Amino acid sequence: MANRSQAPTARSDGSSTAPLLQGSWLTRGAEGRFSAYLPRDGEVVRWTEQADGSWSGPVPLGGRGPAGGITPFLGVGQGTDRYVHLVALRPTGGEEGHVEVVHSVQFQTGRPALEWRSIGHSNGKGPWTGNPAVTVDGPGRAYIFMRNGGGGLSVRAQKDAGGWHPWWDLLGSKTDPSPVAVTNGSGFVELYSSHAKGLVRYVQRESAAKPLREELLPASVTMGTLAATTGPSGHATLFYLDADGQVRAWSPERALEPTVLGKAVGTGRLAVTRCLIDGFDCTVLAQQSADGRLALAAYPSEQEAEGIQWSETGEPHGELAAVLTRGLDGRLVAMARVGEGPPITTRQKAAAEGLLLEGWRSIG
Repeated sequence: MANRSQAPTARSDGSSTAPLLQGSWLTRGAEGRFSAYLPRDGEVVRWTEQADGSWSGPVPLGGRGPAGGITPFLGVGQGTDRYVHLVALRPTGGEEGHVEVVHSVQFQTGRPALEWRSIGHSNGKGPWTGNPAVTVDGPGRAYIFMRNGGGGLSVRAQKDAGGWHPWWDLLGSKTDPSPVAVTNGSGFVELYSSHAKGLVRYVQRESAAKPLREELLPASVTMGTLAATTGPSGHATLFYLDADGQVRAWSPERALEPTVLGKAVGTGRLAVTRCLIDGFDCTVLAQQSADGRLALAAYPSEQEAEGIQWSETGEPHGELAAVLTRGLDGRLVAMARVGEGPPITTRQKAAAEGLLLEGWRSIG
């Protein structure tokens, strides 16, 4: 499979029919209700689940600046405090094609988000260099990772007392434009990316410290397919497609070498979460299949030797982006962005054996 760039292709006003999404753009509030976020027509919009299970929205959350609307990119991260961090890219109004990273926070479900603020660019200023990834550490500080002009990674982290540290250069070269950030069970942040020759991991060893780059692991990786989650042991696991179209899992802290789980059903990005199936902690993967449907596969968490088998669900679509999470009861919740319309969603059936889903429905 050829490596694909994921550079935004929209005009400067942010218009696009195909958003680029990073992180969990479906989030759950402390009370259990969900929020969904998408970039649309140069700003971010939000749908909110109501107490009766219906949805309201979309409500605009802004994002426009003096030089125009945001690009069709959105990154979302959420901490254990349930605060939702939104990250977008917006034209600076300076040199042609230059963008800046902007950040906002929603503290409570359904409430207004904070004003969007610029945190600059990994090169100080410049054009698109990659799609930022955001995660939130144990104490609630956001970390925004972005590929820089040299092809390596940079990160900007929040301070305890407010504001941001300067951009830290994490070094590296020739990395995936869309890295994946995750917070492990110790509350430390990790970043995973691929390289022309393998996999690269950046890991934090002390609270608030700069993540450190580890030695490159030789591997065959299809760029743009990475996904990661934290398992019951507290260790992170990365999932990706290799050049032969196999889904592999890699968990360095568990001494798990890149391990084949099974054949992929498509060529696009994976989505992953953990949920309860028949009372057991399971890891669920999603990918759009070759015929356009969303396919799911599950296995007992951190038992990669079990492998995976895919089951397709819903109707075929030309292009979709999926996100997986779970409710307060531990059951799976899936959502997909399809074209320009509102997202569609489904849930794991209650009191049913195995991973059985309800029918898909629009949240519009």
